[in-house]
Amino acid sequence: MVKEFQYRGETIQKLKELNLYEFAKFLPSRQRRSLLRQIKIIEKFLKNCEKKIEKNKKIRTHSRQLVIVPKMIDLTVFIYNGKEFFPVKITGEMLGHRLGEFVLTRKRVEHGSPGIGATRSSAFLSVK
Repeated sequence: MVKEFQYRGETIQKLKELNLYEFAKFLPSRQRRSLLRQIKIIEKFLKNCEKKIEKNKKIRTHSRQLVIVPKMIDLTVFIYNGKEFFPVKITGEMLGHRLGEFVLTRKRVEHGSPGIGATRSSAFLSVK
């Protein structure tokens, strides 16, 4: 038997029916304050998502600071990391987090072999 995901004791279906002010009561204080400040921006983002879904376009955004709300669940959003857009499928466990937390802006450094002139001994090697 598969257990249905719940956020703070409520199912996803019930949370999707709530408006953003009612959903804010379920969030911790930092995310709640952030959500209430961004409420118009999030509503505008959700309207744009609906339009793009109707036209079968990708949902792309630079807004990494947006708080994830229940109406975003099951969407695939392409989030900008400073260089390119990465697809992120939004799930129930992501509620209350920000979009930018799921796309890293820095890569792990992978060092190659040193080139000519990188060390004192290699500076005097012949190029031949």
